[in-house]
Amino acid sequence: MGFTQPDFPQVDPDTFGDRPFTERLRVLGAHWAEYGFGTPKMVHVIYLLKVFVFYAGVGITIATLTSGLNPLHVTEWWNEPIVYQKAVLWTVLVEILGIGGSWGPLAGHFKPMTGGILYWLRPDTIRLPPWPGRVPLTAGDRRTPFDIAVYSLILVNLVVALALPGVASTSLNSVVADNQGLVNPVLMYPLIALLVVMGLRDKVVFIAARSEQYLPAIVFFGLLPFVDMILALKLLIVTVWVGAGISKMGHHFSMVIPPMLSNTPWLGSKAIKRAHYRNYPHDDMRPSKLAGGVGHVLGTIVEIVTPLVLLFSTNKWLTLAAVVLMVCFHLFILSTFPLAVPLEWNLLFAFAAIFLFWGFPNWAGYGLSDTSMPWAMVLIAAALCFFPVLGNLRPDLVSFLPSMRQYAGNWATATWAFAPGAEEKLNEHIVRPAKNTRTQLLASYPPEVADVVMHQLLAWRSMHSQGRALFSLMMRHLGDDIDTYTLREAEFSCNSLVAFNFGDGHLHDEKMIAALQRRCNFAPGEFTVAWIESQPIHKGTQRFKVIDAALGVIETGTYRVTDAINEQPWLPNGPIPFDVDWTLDVDARRAVTDPEMVREPQMHSTGEAVDRKKVGQ
Repeated sequence: MGFTQPDFPQVDPDTFGDRPFTERLRVLGAHWAEYGFGTPKMVHVIYLLKVFVFYAGVGITIATLTSGLNPLHVTEWWNEPIVYQKAVLWTVLVEILGIGGSWGPLAGHFKPMTGGILYWLRPDTIRLPPWPGRVPLTAGDRRTPFDIAVYSLILVNLVVALALPGVASTSLNSVVADNQGLVNPVLMYPLIALLVVMGLRDKVVFIAARSEQYLPAIVFFGLLPFVDMILALKLLIVTVWVGAGISKMGHHFSMVIPPMLSNTPWLGSKAIKRAHYRNYPHDDMRPSKLAGGVGHVLGTIVEIVTPLVLLFSTNKWLTLAAVVLMVCFHLFILSTFPLAVPLEWNLLFAFAAIFLFWGFPNWAGYGLSDTSMPWAMVLIAAALCFFPVLGNLRPDLVSFLPSMRQYAGNWATATWAFAPGAEEKLNEHIVRPAKNTRTQLLASYPPEVADVVMHQLLAWRSMHSQGRALFSLMMRHLGDDIDTYTLREAEFSCNSLVAFNFGDGHLHDEKMIAALQRRCNFAPGEFTVAWIESQPIHKGTQRFKVIDAALGVIETGTYRVTDAINEQPWLPNGPIPFDVDWTLDVDARRAVTDPEMVREPQMHSTGEAVDRKKVGQ
């Protein structure tokens, strides 16, 4: 790829859309295997400047100068507790502003590159409460002045905590001489409350702040004496690592490796990229044994074994080796520039490995046995494991992020399909600072080129296990019209609507579609969604839903994961089989077939009776 020019697929943009949909997947999937997204290297340079100059450079400067330390004297501050605290708080600020993960072109934000604050300080943008019917004062899907006030107070609270110097801590002074104190724990209490309130009002902002990982740390900063705070932070990061490692045990993660490495900007060897597929380019594009080995040896085993070594080892050199390995692990992930681009997260975790396990090692009085409150530590460990365990057993109840399934390949996902012209309703009726992803691309590319770029995202999804199932569902429900409908990768479309998405399909489930329907009033068939839940750890199946924006959920069922992973990305043998356990009893033909059949589209829940008078029956 060039510095300013992308590696564009070798297709004719003017005629590409005339090809059958599966042929488009086949061609662009083969291109992805060699070039990834084909992003110009200039884009990667922008990301590197953001993470190393803005995030690391500015973050270190703020954390040190406000704590009475010299940012140039690394030996003075690398193991200062207040610097670590402020590094976490700075990361939360960067993420909740929308300039951390899920930022820029690799997350579908082209113009503007920032979502976050541009959406969340704007009234009437979409708000997605997690339990609107159960938690009082959270109903509705429009952002109100109250939501803007809560969000603003979070920003102010974070800035104040970063700006103020540390306060003396008796528990810290008893074990660490000549320290700079700790962030005032009083500042943590309103921050905890505000994040909880924000989470109940809008799960998007809560997830964007990566609250599943940073909120427990903030709780520890505010409530625990120093040694126990360090031990709880060790348990937290080990839970994240081990949870992620366990989630990679299965079929899905092997399918993550090939397209991720194909998109790595520094890996120029096409031979190495091709080797991660069984028989490139068209005979067999499933992951090779090499891909499985890379994933499960360098990923799964490292993420499970190494953190446990760090948690329990009292050997200096073994601990040092484990610290170095985890630092290299995170820097490698950072270097691959995975879609959704969690660069800041990886850099913080690399620093955390050094700070927690080398700066405060087990043999120096910071092992689990050194806690002053053993029963509290047991409860903390249980609390940290609660959502990962529940989320793996009941993924429908817990987002994959609190479930600690980062980049495991086992996500809730979706594909959107619009009848010709229907997608434009989103631009017309949704309050937001950005337009549809394709519309953003039109500022830089002709329409035909923008359409090819949008198909590249679909090709990327097809190379993962869920992609086969999603497109199979679309083939079943759209029939031959799949070649004329506009299909979109839901993660990127969701990003343009609510400012953030990190692979979480729960942010664009039927509740989100209902919110869009209330604004856009799609006719039946104009907007169809194939939606898939994550695989429970103890089952070999995944659940699916088919959603019609005007009618609600119209079909549910399951499919076998093995059927999906054994198929090729472009589905040459047709749709994979499904076990349908419920279908809406209504003839909801596609709007392009009979645009006058429905006068008053209605949303309804699964199993709810349908008023046939309103559906023209």
